[in-house]
Amino acid sequence: MSNVISTKFIFITGGVVSSLGKGLTGASIGSLLKSRGVSVTAVKLDPYINVDPGTMSPFQHGEVFVTEDGAETDLDLGHYERFIGIKLGRLNNFTSGQVYESVIARERRGDYLGKTVQVIPHITDEIKDRLYKSVQGYQVAIVEIGGTVGDIESLPFLEAIRQIGAKQGSKNCLFIHLTLLPYIEVAGEVKTKPTQHSVKALTSHGIFPSIIVCRSAQPIDEENRDKISLFCNVDRDCVISAPDLSSIYELPLHLHKQGLDTRIAEKLNIPGETDISLWKDLLGSLRSKSTRQVTIGMVGKYDNPEESYKSLAEALYHCGAKSGLQVKIEHVSSEKILHGEIKLQELDIDGILIPGGFGERGVEGMVQGARYAREHGIPIFGICLGMQIMVIEMARHLLGREGANSSEFNPDTPDPVIDLMHEQKAVTCKGGSMRLGSYNCKLVPETKVHDLYGKDLINERHRHRYEFNNRYMNDLEEVGVVFSGSNEERGLVEIIERTESFYIGVQFHPEFNSTPHTPHPLFCGFLQAALEYHDSRKKDATRSAGVVARISGCV
Repeated sequence: MSNVISTKFIFITGGVVSSLGKGLTGASIGSLLKSRGVSVTAVKLDPYINVDPGTMSPFQHGEVFVTEDGAETDLDLGHYERFIGIKLGRLNNFTSGQVYESVIARERRGDYLGKTVQVIPHITDEIKDRLYKSVQGYQVAIVEIGGTVGDIESLPFLEAIRQIGAKQGSKNCLFIHLTLLPYIEVAGEVKTKPTQHSVKALTSHGIFPSIIVCRSAQPIDEENRDKISLFCNVDRDCVISAPDLSSIYELPLHLHKQGLDTRIAEKLNIPGETDISLWKDLLGSLRSKSTRQVTIGMVGKYDNPEESYKSLAEALYHCGAKSGLQVKIEHVSSEKILHGEIKLQELDIDGILIPGGFGERGVEGMVQGARYAREHGIPIFGICLGMQIMVIEMARHLLGREGANSSEFNPDTPDPVIDLMHEQKAVTCKGGSMRLGSYNCKLVPETKVHDLYGKDLINERHRHRYEFNNRYMNDLEEVGVVFSGSNEERGLVEIIERTESFYIGVQFHPEFNSTPHTPHPLFCGFLQAALEYHDSRKKDATRSAGVVARISGCV
């Protein structure tokens, strides 16, 4: 594509170390620009060779975010959707693996007519073509380059965006570099030298940042701001401080106060005024000094919960802010439950959430968690694997099917209450072959989920291979299970519940549809039930204390 396109680009690169928050910075910028009345999209370019993160361990890459069209993507797309309030798809995240796969396939077909296939121009052209396609129809595109400047695998992406910048011109293309200002404790000072070297490395690729965002433990002082401006050749008011904040939702307002969105608007000739009222309202709710607090025990199998269960935690915080509740998440290792290192009865929790996951490890600890919640009337919410765990637990302890299991964990189980979907049985290539993306679900009237959603038909996002085995439906209904949601086209159970307490399991991932401004109703219902359980426990404790006091007074 040789002509300049109408979309304006904001490219965000990172330096010194990874995981500084390029995605959150891009999401915050996007939200501020959208509030000016600009149509915004966001794209994440990942330099790794994997085709997508779908087959990567959460320990390696964190949560896999699923789009409505069924793409398994980087977790930063979750930040983009939540902050900007947009729906993204498979065009908004691509990897080196996808780029090289496409180019090699063309070479095998003979599309290059015998030419030598090279990184420049063939790989870089493929990157540019994909980018141009993904941003069509939008006024501004936020494009994040994964990894760190200096990584070998990032070079084709840097060259591609350099070419786009040269073609689009400075009024249509802006480069922002996010970098680290480390604090050297023994010296008692912040060092700017890593930032200087990082910018130097970036400029060696022909990319000259107009704005530098500095990550640090504390706000940068004026001396260091001046030094970065001088040595990195950027305007002083384009050196932006991004210190550690108590909540990620403080970042848009923090960047706005420093005029970042104004600088961007000036450089790209973007009209309008930023309306930050929504973020002010949200931050007011988050900072409220409410004494009401609930503690949610998240019984999961992954030991890096901050990354593996990112969207789940955010969905709980969204609903907490809306309800005026402080939400504390207690991460409970299902393996430690299984090995007796954690005893659920000793935990001070008001609800149990069992999240998704893959593989047999830690599953039996989850089953124990589900049983404990059901038998003690603790609100429980199971998501994807979590719903399957709830089914397995009830089949074992209410139906007496001691060997009940998922065929994922025990292919020889006598009672496969959870089984591989029929169309999945012939699948040998695992990547991108699960039931993925948004599917509709019809809700049964006068059920908890129908009351919470307030409508008959919903659409939610999925990521799984195994489903509830309908052969066991009648038996479970006899012991109090309500099948309150289903996909009628395929006859698949989507939601189970029980009439007592809050006992809901869903096959889909509702957390992907929750945003700070529009919290998801299932999480809000779960927190409300947890609060009621918390209050009832306090009343019971007060009543017991009164009885003890009366008895003590009689002695």
